Amino acid sequence: MPTFEPLPRFLRDYSRLTEGQKQAWVRMRRRFVAGLQVGRLDPALRVKRVQGHPGVWEISWAPDGRATFHYGDEVHPGEPHVVWRRIGTHDVFNRP
Repeated sequence: MPTFEPLPRFLRDYSRLTEGQKQAWVRMRRRFVAGLQVGRLDPALRVKRVQGHPGVWEISWAPDGRATFHYGDEVHPGEPHVVWRRIGTHDVFNRP
């Protein structure tokens, strides 16, 4: 099972989301976890590298909703460990 770790900045960003945005995030996160478990991410999530920031990835959870993450050291051998960095609108790319 993949493991996850939110950075303090992610938690602050998350606290500023509306309830609707939080619900959209939860729905997307379920799809993301399912994809990690089978080793194939849903293309609709538009997971891709953040340009100019090696090792940082972005994921779309709404038309103007983005989250950034990087892969950390495995907690359980063979399972990905995702470190959530930022969440919000496209503004998260100012400091991903």
